[in-house]
Amino acid sequence: MTLRLYDSQARTLRDFEPLVQGRAGVYVCGPTVQSSPHIGHLRSALAYDQLRRWLNYSGLDVTLVRNVTDIDDKVLVNAAASGEPWWALAYRTELEFTAAYNTIGILPPTYEPRATASIPEMQQIIRRLVDAGHAYAAEDGSGDVYFDTVSWPSYGELTHQKLADMASAEDSDPRGKHDVRDFALWKGHKEGEPATASWQSPWGAGRPGWHIECSAMSTRYLGTQFDIHGGGLDLRFPHHENELAQSRAAGDAFANYWLHNGLVSVNGQKMSKSLGNSVYAADLLAAARPLVVRYYLGSAHYRSNLEYQDGSLAEAEAALGRIEGFLDRAVRRLEGTRFASSTVEVVPAEFRTAMDDDLGVPQALGVLHEAVRDGNTALDAEDFSEAARLLGLVLAMTSILGINPHDPVWASADQSSTGTALKALVEQLLDDRQTARKARDFATADRIRDELGQAGITIEDTSTGAHWSFDG
Repeated sequence: MTLRLYDSQARTLRDFEPLVQGRAGVYVCGPTVQSSPHIGHLRSALAYDQLRRWLNYSGLDVTLVRNVTDIDDKVLVNAAASGEPWWALAYRTELEFTAAYNTIGILPPTYEPRATASIPEMQQIIRRLVDAGHAYAAEDGSGDVYFDTVSWPSYGELTHQKLADMASAEDSDPRGKHDVRDFALWKGHKEGEPATASWQSPWGAGRPGWHIECSAMSTRYLGTQFDIHGGGLDLRFPHHENELAQSRAAGDAFANYWLHNGLVSVNGQKMSKSLGNSVYAADLLAAARPLVVRYYLGSAHYRSNLEYQDGSLAEAEAALGRIEGFLDRAVRRLEGTRFASSTVEVVPAEFRTAMDDDLGVPQALGVLHEAVRDGNTALDAEDFSEAARLLGLVLAMTSILGINPHDPVWASADQSSTGTALKALVEQLLDDRQTARKARDFATADRIRDELGQAGITIEDTSTGAHWSFDG
């Protein structure tokens, strides 16, 4: 089956045909580093990490560019409120994002450009737009430059809107605009803004508008036409619509596919600062192991809305515990047998079919958990040949999804977590059970075993002692 992806512009599934055989260029809108990362940021980055991993597995050499918007209205406002230089706030916040991404196993992008490093490229695009009659400098002496939406008949093609139905662009003062829907390409330096947040340009000192930043960075690193542009659903309009319009109007073919990941709601409500229900990356990582957080964030289809509520991480811990339990049990039981070295990591056809169908991760996880159940059944029957085969399947699937508990990246991820607490509790109970057995208090030993069994803990007595696994 050919990989099919849902193109937001075409509003349909399309076969993925890379522009260059064997390669894929992907641009993802990264964070505006104005404040600490929250659950939505992590979910979006993880969605494209899954895409990248699957493209790699499918034999494509992927160039993934994820930008950092380090100059923006909100960066300046928040820096002024905190009393620090805007660039210090931006860099400090960028480090927070990088740490959070790394902690949940998101692979680093091929390139991670900052907006402030591509100012000349932005000005070149603006100059092309002005020369082509699709942009104009405001006549009020402000130094602002706007995209002329009326001049571009295709404006609205990404979100299938007509210009007459669109709201005013609120990214700048409308006084210098020909039309209220025109958006800023360049913002003239304003009184009270830091001098360091200003660059010289043909239109006067100032800084770039938000939308032009991504047009410049994507084409600088991927060329004027590239395969995939991704980002959160909330960026479709106006950000991505404006990117597409200004890039096409400047003569660039731009993105061939548009992908948008769904948003995150908290206990049935849209997450927002005004509601006080924001869930930050630090909150998640304090509540569960990084591997559990990754499993949870990546368990829903990337285009669906992800619901975060009380118990979400516990459910993810239980599901992941079943995978971990089988892997630990299989490795232990196969050790010393002739099947220990016969494991071959291959992906079952059902898993591939699910992933090729617009990254059907929920269905792929269903295939994974079925293999885990079958693997435990094989171990129960001491069918070690079948257990080794299934072990290979599970290792392959979890590695592709980035959730293989045996991957060294998770070696220190159990610290201060639910997993650590569970492990300590179970091992203490096993010690109590062993003490009871030595004292021939079999009633107590059996009671401990039964209580653990009711909690989903399977006990296996071997010549080297009791071993346990969490079966949920």
